[in-house]
Amino acid sequence: HLVESGGGSVQSGGSLRLSCVVSGYTYSNFCLGWFRQPPGKGRERVADIGSDGSTNYAESVTGRVTISRDNDKNTLYLQMNNLKPEDTAMYYCALDGGDCWIRFGGHERRRGSHEYNWWGQGTQVTVSS
Repeated sequence: HLVESGGGSVQSGGSLRLSCVVSGYTYSNFCLGWFRQPPGKGRERVADIGSDGSTNYAESVTGRVTISRDNDKNTLYLQMNNLKPEDTAMYYCALDGGDCWIRFGGHERRRGSHEYNWWGQGTQVTVSS
């Protein structure tokens, strides 16, 4: 199970911290990610963190969000600062076994939404101007 919380309505420039409690999985190597889906649009990656603690962020949020996890609490976090109206979306956490990097033919990219098997139900973030 993955259960998100922490969403809400804030004004532009505000902050929110999202949480995702993870239970029932025993991957030794894994990737945990935050995704979001704005109204009428597809799901996009926000940030992810590997089992080694390495992190990666989408360009649109770099410098404004921080992904972290507390292993003792089995909880993933997304601290979001300086929120903008375009950050309005349903936010989801996701988990799968394996590296966050997908490497093939000399290329590499971060794991996409279709490459995660386990998802939470989402938490809504609404930012007003």
